[in-house]
Amino acid sequence: MGSFSPLKQNLEFLKNKFSQYYKSNSLELPERFARREYAFILFGGKGMIRHIGFDKKTRFVDFISNRTPCHVYYSSAYYKNPDAPTMQEKNWMGAELIFDLDSDHLPNAEKLSYTEQLSLVKDEFDKLVNDFLLNDFGFDKKFVELYFSGGRGYHCHVNDPKILSMDSNERREVVDYITGRDLKDSLVFQDHATGKKEYGRRAFPSGKTLKMPKPDEPGWKGRISRGIVEIVNEIKNSKYPIEKLKEYGVKEQDAEKLLTDLSEDRINRIKQGNLDQSKSIRKFFLNNALRKTAVLMSAGETDEPVTCDVKRLIRLPGSLHGKTGLKVVQIKLNELNDFDPLNDAVVFSDEPLKTNLQKDFNITMKGEDFKLKSGEQEIPAFLAVFLVARGLGNII
Repeated sequence: MGSFSPLKQNLEFLKNKFSQYYKSNSLELPERFARREYAFILFGGKGMIRHIGFDKKTRFVDFISNRTPCHVYYSSAYYKNPDAPTMQEKNWMGAELIFDLDSDHLPNAEKLSYTEQLSLVKDEFDKLVNDFLLNDFGFDKKFVELYFSGGRGYHCHVNDPKILSMDSNERREVVDYITGRDLKDSLVFQDHATGKKEYGRRAFPSGKTLKMPKPDEPGWKGRISRGIVEIVNEIKNSKYPIEKLKEYGVKEQDAEKLLTDLSEDRINRIKQGNLDQSKSIRKFFLNNALRKTAVLMSAGETDEPVTCDVKRLIRLPGSLHGKTGLKVVQIKLNELNDFDPLNDAVVFSDEPLKTNLQKDFNITMKGEDFKLKSGEQEIPAFLAVFLVARGLGNII
């Protein structure tokens, strides 16, 4: 490999490592294996090889062993003719409901370390699975499968037979509910009279307040209420409430006014379920409670979430991610909180390898803290694969 350019040498190194993995590990293939489309990206290849079907699992294994792909995908959809060259000819039969949460959906993700991104996106994923899919939608746990993507996020597959035939518009409604899109104040809060004034024989409301739902109410009503109380407690308990409000995107001048409006009496009324009619308070809490409790499923308003796509390609469980060398790992529902991708998705050995790092880099993998300086380093194979795959170093 010494005569190769750094790029070719890196590709050859990664391909050899991936080849060793695939020859030593059998992949668990999806249900209705022969009805899926498969797609691959090869090391050094241009574009994706797709519209491939396998009628026998041995042929799939042979393909993986002989071609050693950089990325492996399969369709969330079932087809009568999965290897047909056009989508129309494939003849769609149904599709699983797929949720793909990635760290690039997070605000200011580019300012976070890889480890911080993984932690925050797992929080969003936990919210999606437990608050929405299992609680609000009531999916049976046996139909819900969780996976670490091998890269920067998590996938959830819902294969309940009742949802397989849903079209894109129906799936978009699921996304709209989970993200709180177009959620109206009037659906969650109600105006209540706070007193009466009598004019002759008739009585009229003398004031009004916005009544919050009880925190234990189902769906968005309880969720928004819990979010508001949580925000109030964060601000009240913060040593630096102005800075806390800035974290919520409030400008300093507005933050000072909001704190002035947010008196102790008003805080107590909010906790009792009465959202004060101060315009600044009402706008702040409604917007941020929604932001806090909804799930970030796309990078922006115009970015179509994976869930709406009835012909989506998703990473194959057990395969390796070509940009990290980490494994696409299935996670049991009761083990999500304890799952650590930088330990549980690492597959390569700790054999020492020489790597030339392009810049200083810190990370914890396999329970070991690495504080690396740029230049030549001898590091474990699992970390060398990770850094080379991410373009942060060259194998020597």
